[in-house]
Amino acid sequence: MSRCNRCRSVPFSLTMSRFNTDMICMKCEARERAHPKYAEAAEAELRQVRAGNYDYAGVGKPADL
Repeated sequence: MSRCNRCRSVPFSLTMSRFNTDMICMKCEARERAHPKYAEAAEAELRQVRAGNYDYAGVGKPADL
């Protein structure tokens, strides 16, 4: 079974971070969504996907996350 790359829990499901390519649990995703730079990271990802870059590595995980 896969573990969350951030908290190392074994969750029911994982999703990819908006900041980098970490696979994270829903609890860690909620922490991400509450981060002040989340909207910026989500917008950057959307721009890359619309440009056809499906291998976008993200803007980088903030140190305080």
